Amino acid sequence: MAYEVPPLPYDYPALEPYIDEETMHLHHDKHHQAYVTAANKALEGTEWADKPVEEVLQNLQSIPDDKRNVVRNNAGGHYNHSLFWEWMSPAGGGEPDGALREALDAAFGSVEDFKAKVKAAGVGQFGSGWSWLVHDGSGLAVVSTPNQDSPISDGKTPLLGVDVWEHAYYLKYHNVRPDYIDAWWNVVNWPKVSERFEAAGS
Repeated sequence: MAYEVPPLPYDYPALEPYIDEETMHLHHDKHHQAYVTAANKALEGTEWADKPVEEVLQNLQSIPDDKRNVVRNNAGGHYNHSLFWEWMSPAGGGEPDGALREALDAAFGSVEDFKAKVKAAGVGQFGSGWSWLVHDGSGLAVVSTPNQDSPISDGKTPLLGVDVWEHAYYLKYHNVRPDYIDAWWNVVNWPKVSERFEAAGS
């Protein structure tokens, strides 16, 4: 089954003023579509063509050498962005609660310290990439990855990720990545993060 770009779970301008409408159109309709098109082309005719994207990314070492980087970049881009759209919401922002809040406090000291760690990882990611909250099998951790590499390829479960590619923020925030990350917390869909946290811990 060929991959498809999932529809946005909200309207393009819904994340204003934090994420602008034009960026959402370009990011979702152009960039995500380009990853899907390239991933489908690379996997066509292979035994992996009908596998779920998670399975493909967990088995990159089994992808033929001549296709592996294309698949890492583009299947990774598809998987990462499919999650990214759900991690944002017009009703987002605020603070996490319940078991997720307790786990963040235990792992990082406080939610504010957690946010600072995510920001530092995102600002410190040279070039394009992502900053992530992951479950690494034993607990919570903040990591960054270059390009469209995904934590799932390293055996980690992504619970939340902020896209720090310039295409995610440049139209509104120009070259000031820290301001984008600060604003992004206003649209984070904490209930969705909690869902993934609970699933990862079960």
